Amino acid sequence: MKLYKKSFIAILVCFSVISAEAQKRNVIYTAVPFLTIAPDSRSSAMGDVGVATSPDVNSLHWNPAKYAFVTSEQSFALSYSPWLQQLVKDMKLLYLTGYRRLDDFQVIGASLRYFHVGSITFTDANGNIRDVRTPNEFAFDVAYSRMFSEKFSAGLAFRYIRSDISAGMSSSDMRAKAGNSFAADISVYYHSDLELFGQTGNLALGTNVSNIGNKMSYANEQQKTFLPINMRLGGSLGLNLDKYNKMSFAVDFNKLLVPTPPDWGTDDLGNSIIVGGKSNDVPVVEGIFQSFYDAPGGFSEELQEISYGLGLEYLYRETFAIRTGYYSENRNKGNRRYFTMGCGFTMNMLGIDFSYLIATYGRNPMNNTLRLTFVVNLGQQAKKAQRSMQSL
Repeated sequence: MKLYKKSFIAILVCFSVISAEAQKRNVIYTAVPFLTIAPDSRSSAMGDVGVATSPDVNSLHWNPAKYAFVTSEQSFALSYSPWLQQLVKDMKLLYLTGYRRLDDFQVIGASLRYFHVGSITFTDANGNIRDVRTPNEFAFDVAYSRMFSEKFSAGLAFRYIRSDISAGMSSSDMRAKAGNSFAADISVYYHSDLELFGQTGNLALGTNVSNIGNKMSYANEQQKTFLPINMRLGGSLGLNLDKYNKMSFAVDFNKLLVPTPPDWGTDDLGNSIIVGGKSNDVPVVEGIFQSFYDAPGGFSEELQEISYGLGLEYLYRETFAIRTGYYSENRNKGNRRYFTMGCGFTMNMLGIDFSYLIATYGRNPMNNTLRLTFVVNLGQQAKKAQRSMQSL
């Protein structure tokens, strides 16, 4: 069996947008890479940053701990993005998320992420059409966030993942099935008021280790692939320029906590042996720790596995926002590099955000990617943390 419109491998790695040069390098491949896509328009307009930006309804993806400091009693958002439209016209990502405040200290949230791969024509070895199907992947999350002080909170998220990239099609040499897995996120968030250059503002720091879960298999139980376990660290600085204008700067650093593929060679008998790095066929927990020191190229290659995003947001009267940013990934580890921009508008309880991506090299299929997010805020403003902590 083969895929007439797209190859099976292309579906697995299409989100990485790996260049022809990078495919010859030591790229880390994982199952369900759609989990790493920035789903909402605000963060994607700011260079894919979000672990320490001000809390909003989409915090579950970036840092669930931020939910403890949201200002509305409850909120919902729906995001839509046509994906890799230069390659496939009917591929898209949908993201529905929301939260509800339980009390002054606790917030629960949930989200559903759905990725539609598009229509795929399956053919046999002779090129005869067998069927046309629409593979898909989705993840359902629940999260809990709690405030522990006026400045600090922590959060947990649990995730069910289903990936049916074969759409139930099998062949004589491979019986495909949908992949299923469970995962968890652990996150913390810290923020504090400050004064800088004669202006009031705030400083925030955050971290989120996401997608900690069992490996996923699509056909052979002996061939399992790591989830995109990711560590995200970042900070943000917000300054109140005056009564109506605010500027925020943010930076995120990411590293996949997945073993790096080793370099392979042959011994005198022609058997395959590892000539650089370590075997990546290890248990999940061992693989997380091994990911910090197993690159065949040593420490310099480990540094290449760290990507970063930079973001800037201007906010006027808490109603209109202009955003821009930049995301960079080493050419040997995926080569995703792009500028981002967008805007947002909020009126009463309704909001809308838009983002646009501009690739910085070659014929990148991510170029011109659009995202659109609709937000609904319900309920009264939550009490400030300072008042809440007085009742502890």
